[in-house]
Amino acid sequence: MAFGRLERTKGSEPMSDINVTPLVDVMLVLLVIFIITAPLLASAIRLDLPKTDAAQPGDPPKFVTVVVDKAGQAFFNDKPVAQPELAAELLAAAKANPETEVQLRADQGVPYGRVVEVMGAAQKAGLNRIGFVAEAPSADAAPAPTPAASN
Repeated sequence: MAFGRLERTKGSEPMSDINVTPLVDVMLVLLVIFIITAPLLASAIRLDLPKTDAAQPGDPPKFVTVVVDKAGQAFFNDKPVAQPELAAELLAAAKANPETEVQLRADQGVPYGRVVEVMGAAQKAGLNRIGFVAEAPSADAAPAPTPAASN
């Protein structure tokens, strides 16, 4: 009986290339999906609408600016006005477009009552959309101290 060595076959080397076939397959499937869905997303019903002068595109809602400075003086679109003039200007703006927005800018030193008077004048004129304009705090500003609660 002869004892001999069994010859071992060397295994295959590890593959060092990236197999791109699955990647290409996925990309082709995505391409087909986009080709099919793109017309559906962009499609609209094509109509040949009749022409008329009565159909005008609506104007986007306008806005007016009302500013109240530290002294309590009101400004309508950067023009100083007294309280009766402010009411008249707001009424004219409401008649021109009832959806006009009032952008209210008030100094932080203005008494709350004065701000409420301006808001009341706007609502009395028929302008119910009031936006309060404020500035974002600067990055280098320290946060304001909060008052301590007392018992």
